[in-house]
Amino acid sequence: MLTRAKLAAAVQAAVLVPVLSLPTTTGPSLAAAPSDVTPVAPPNATRYVPPVPGQVARGFDPPEHEWQAGHRGVDLWSARGDAVVSPGTGVVTFAGSVGGKPVVVVTHPDGLRSSLEPVDATVPRGTAVRAGDPVGVLAAAPGGASNPDHCAALAPAVDGAACAHWGVRRGGTYLDPLTLLGTAPPIVLLPPA
Repeated sequence: MLTRAKLAAAVQAAVLVPVLSLPTTTGPSLAAAPSDVTPVAPPNATRYVPPVPGQVARGFDPPEHEWQAGHRGVDLWSARGDAVVSPGTGVVTFAGSVGGKPVVVVTHPDGLRSSLEPVDATVPRGTAVRAGDPVGVLAAAPGGASNPDHCAALAPAVDGAACAHWGVRRGGTYLDPLTLLGTAPPIVLLPPA
């Protein structure tokens, strides 16, 4: 006759032995080298390019609070009259003046909006563009004390240099445009002070 203890042990063995003998992984080996993995962009991913080929004159410097001063984009060195291209596929949703400065806005299918200034548009609002398609030329900003040139306070890379400002927004949130190019500095998490 079986005692309760022997019956419990038999039931445990009948249940646990098959479970413990199952394979522990169902996918690729966890020891696979990172070089064995090829990242694949989703088919609807937007490829981004810089709107002008110049170096960064001033980087993204968001304010702590949205109502504070900050730099909500990047400035890239170029020269007045140089072509400015669409940073990504999209539609030109604005081509006009904002605060006395010429601006072009491209709305991308991934929900981002790129604003470019000072840019005299060479395409009208509603134009479909791809990454690298010309959308305007770098304009001479108005200048003056009440409406200064965007890069007037920066040391130019070369004499006569100007800069294009590239801002990116998702809804009401500004993003660092360089992250779209894969050239932004790494994010470093620091311990609390």
